[in-house]
Amino acid sequence: MKLYTPATIREIKDKHDFKLSKSLGQNFLTDKNIIEKIIQAPAITKNDLVIEIGPGIGVLTSEAAEKAAKVIAIEIDRKLIPILEETLKEYDNIEILNKDILKTDLNELLEQNREYKGQKIESVKIIGNLPYYITTPIIMKILEDGVKAESITIMMQKEVADRLKAPPGSKTYGAISVAVQYYCTITHIANVSKEVFIPQPKVDSSVLRLDIRKERPVFLKDEKVFFRCIKSGFGQRRKTLLNSLTGAMGASKEEVGKALEIAKIDSKRRAETLSIEEFANIANELQVK
Repeated sequence: MKLYTPATIREIKDKHDFKLSKSLGQNFLTDKNIIEKIIQAPAITKNDLVIEIGPGIGVLTSEAAEKAAKVIAIEIDRKLIPILEETLKEYDNIEILNKDILKTDLNELLEQNREYKGQKIESVKIIGNLPYYITTPIIMKILEDGVKAESITIMMQKEVADRLKAPPGSKTYGAISVAVQYYCTITHIANVSKEVFIPQPKVDSSVLRLDIRKERPVFLKDEKVFFRCIKSGFGQRRKTLLNSLTGAMGASKEEVGKALEIAKIDSKRRAETLSIEEFANIANELQVK
């Protein structure tokens, strides 16, 4: 069964009397080419465990199951569970969980799935077509929780993707850009037209692969200070670094000025011009109270 065709989607909806939820950001993908790109991007092998976030009716799930040792599909909408059980019934290597990804302990889940049918799982790959309104919280939860995955390949609103991969000095560069680039290297996989979804959203999408770094790109004395610097700098992005970091960091203007001087960064610069390395240099010089 070609789960991605509009006719099949309509048939499944009618059979199960299923109504798409706007509040859950449900938009089903109908483009085989994009589906293949999402599946091919993480280079899934028979030694991999795949975690899929928001499987919908199982379009990506079935394709991933063909390549992986096991797929765990995490779906928040309980009304989709019987549909998934039907559309994926021919696969014995898929586990469907009716859970909220933001409330799921993925580290515990991975610990429970270190082996499958006596075979050791070598790596974990996360995939998904994420609801636009919670894309960033989901990504940051995975990264901040230190989930032992190799990569995260996800479709998201194009505007969000542009922010994640933005370079310093660009209009879209912000705190989330620095945070995600600190944890990952980012590869753009594809742009996706809004016309290949049912129902059609108002905006286009992009697919990114986030390869989780095995080693951090910079040395930090205190990771919390680093992220506080980023938050303070971008929280008042029109202000100079001297002003945006003063007070918000619990440091006096003199202390911030001295830290910037030692880090060899002009105090009149603004946060959006700083690289990850420069943020790290400031954070390592600041004594935050």
